Amino acid sequence: MSSSKPDMTTTAGRIEDLRNRLDEAQVPVGQDAIDAVHDAGAATARERVERLLDDGTFVETDALAKHRVEAYKMDKTKPSTDGVVTGYGLIDGRRVCVFSQDPTIFDGQIGEVYAEKMLKVYELATKTGVPLIGIYDSTGPRWKEGIVTAHMQAQILRAATRASGLVPQIAVVAGDAAALAAATVPLADVTIMAEDAALHVSSADIVSKVAATETTTTELGGSAIHAAETGLAQLTAASDADAVDLARAVVGYLPLNNKAASPLGADVDADAGADLDTFMPDDDNQPYDVADIIAAVTDGDFLELSPEFAASVVTGFAHVGGRAVGVVATQPSVLAGCLTRDAARKAARFIRTCDAFNLPIVQLVDCPGFLPSAEEERSGSAAGAAALAFAFAEAQVGTITVVTRKALGPAYALLGSKGLGADLVFAWPTAQIALADAATAAEAIGTDEAEYAEANLNPYVATERGLVDAVIEPSATRTRVLEGLRLLERKVAYPTQKKHGNIPL
Repeated sequence: MSSSKPDMTTTAGRIEDLRNRLDEAQVPVGQDAIDAVHDAGAATARERVERLLDDGTFVETDALAKHRVEAYKMDKTKPSTDGVVTGYGLIDGRRVCVFSQDPTIFDGQIGEVYAEKMLKVYELATKTGVPLIGIYDSTGPRWKEGIVTAHMQAQILRAATRASGLVPQIAVVAGDAAALAAATVPLADVTIMAEDAALHVSSADIVSKVAATETTTTELGGSAIHAAETGLAQLTAASDADAVDLARAVVGYLPLNNKAASPLGADVDADAGADLDTFMPDDDNQPYDVADIIAAVTDGDFLELSPEFAASVVTGFAHVGGRAVGVVATQPSVLAGCLTRDAARKAARFIRTCDAFNLPIVQLVDCPGFLPSAEEERSGSAAGAAALAFAFAEAQVGTITVVTRKALGPAYALLGSKGLGADLVFAWPTAQIALADAATAAEAIGTDEAEYAEANLNPYVATERGLVDAVIEPSATRTRVLEGLRLLERKVAYPTQKKHGNIPL
């Protein structure tokens, strides 16, 4: 018996045979394919998984799976893994499930067995209550397998929908994600795209034919488009390796599932907000960067999501005294902090993500209202306002609002007001909590602008009516927020029993 063919009549031979099969699964279409991936400056599907997980913790499932199709001479090529690497492992010692699509096998096309592997990982993640990280690099359906591929992709969409709100889902778009595979990505809670990746439903060839104009996948759905225009990419990275590293970072802010507490770090309780007393400009219309306030109030580890999309609202994860939180803040340096349809929907989506996974929400408010624009109204700013109100009103996690300067009219109502359900509302002495700015209100009432401003553009009218819990010195903000978070860890909410609400999408 030669060394290349084990003796299958012996235990040793059968073990050797298993090892040979597993070795084949490591390079299912040969070393040349791996070399080509490396030459293109990318990592293989397996290398991406190994980078994502703690060293030596990856446990692969279905490594020896192969398709069972005979049509179109498919039976002549049956590589192990069938195009997707699946399994589970650890990230910073915490269990996660993972799948990583392999574009070197059938050009990354999804087949029946491929989809079955993904469905098993979705089921494993949801029934064990651990996050699921999907690394996407697929050009769509496997044409030679026919309509069954669409059926299987529909099942994947259903599985992702059922997992939504149960376990955190993170999508890493590392290459080309096309057709129905692209539709699965936005169902994740956080989407990360490599700069040279693309996400699109229609192929560039078909779009080019229909439009009679040449286009590319980058023009259809490159990372720059989804970061700045559609908002589908909350984070972007220079390479697939960097995108995987970002996924590891995001997991660190999230609990394992919807019933688990967030990971608690060291209780950092330094007086990080002492300089805020001199922070606010005397000129009410002078812009500033709200990131400076966020840095002073949090532990300094703010991870901003969607920084290029609807930038008048800032969203992201951070820790306060070691406690993971979601931060929503208006940005005075962009559109004077005005809300837009996209900004409202961005905030609403993030609030729902935080609420699903028990992350308390800290809001920083300096907003004169919605951007007064015919284009904004025609785009559906009213629906955006309703979506934001719905998301916050429905939230069951602890919510803390800090009004730093302007909270006028709709901005006051929509951005974490007591009326909408905020647990704690604080205001700086510089806060202007009123129905409108002085000029607008004075004209409507028929009174002097200066008199209206003196009487109403302050935090005390709202405080007298119990709409603000306390007016605080800016330097006390971190302490007040931290103590509020400690209190709200004990919050218990009993929502009305119903199938679900109908958020305006």
